[in-house]
Amino acid sequence: MKTVLTIAGSDSSGGAGIQADIKTITVHGVYAMSAVTALTAQNTTGVTGILEVTPAFLGEQLEAVFSDIFPDAVKIGMVSSREQILKIVEKLKKYHTKNIVVDPVMSSTSGVHLMQNDAVRAMKEELFPIADILTPNIPEAQVLTGRQILSKEDMEDAAKEISRSYHCAVLLKGGHRIIGADDFLYEVPKGKWFYGRRIENSNTHGTGCTLSSAIASNLAKGYDMEWAVERAKAYISGALEAMLDLGKGNGPMNHAFAISSNLE
Repeated sequence: MKTVLTIAGSDSSGGAGIQADIKTITVHGVYAMSAVTALTAQNTTGVTGILEVTPAFLGEQLEAVFSDIFPDAVKIGMVSSREQILKIVEKLKKYHTKNIVVDPVMSSTSGVHLMQNDAVRAMKEELFPIADILTPNIPEAQVLTGRQILSKEDMEDAAKEISRSYHCAVLLKGGHRIIGADDFLYEVPKGKWFYGRRIENSNTHGTGCTLSSAIASNLAKGYDMEWAVERAKAYISGALEAMLDLGKGNGPMNHAFAISSNLE
């Protein structure tokens, strides 16, 4: 059985973070493991508190996983401090980890900042260069490039710039654009658009976590990058179409876990 390790924060409401990742990985028929970077008090309407795990204990979690059940892919989500990032990079390099998917989570859907400023710098300087693929949304890509992204041409240019800067594939997600839900994958030397129709569903809490975990699951199963993204994109569309609504606010969409998708 293939295995995926998710390194991310816990979401007490179960719709994003570690909980969303484990559900997604499991539904893909892959064994899920986790290293928790932070505990959060949150629900579908926002984040009210964050308790960060010490870098030393994060390192212990990673060492425990790698020394026993080696992951075929790793998904990295919320990491709030520079020290945590350096510890993650140390362990990934030590074990020559492959299929690293980084979802650069900088703020929550409700606008709460989840990363310290020096953590963003460490992420760019230390973590991105060892990643196989980054999955930023448009606001995150704007931070990484320092430019506005207002059109599909802007998306292409930004994805190429990020890819060339960090020598990895980039999936720039278009879900924050009003005109559609198209994503652009750039993997040197070519790019590809993944077209999707916008689904009128307010329950989008956890979509980024779910997509990156689905990509990691497919990479673990041996699919190449383009096909891993294709399958992940189809999966997230199915999750949104399920229209499960559990909360009073932007309910957790990722109960994709409840979808009987045929993933093989």
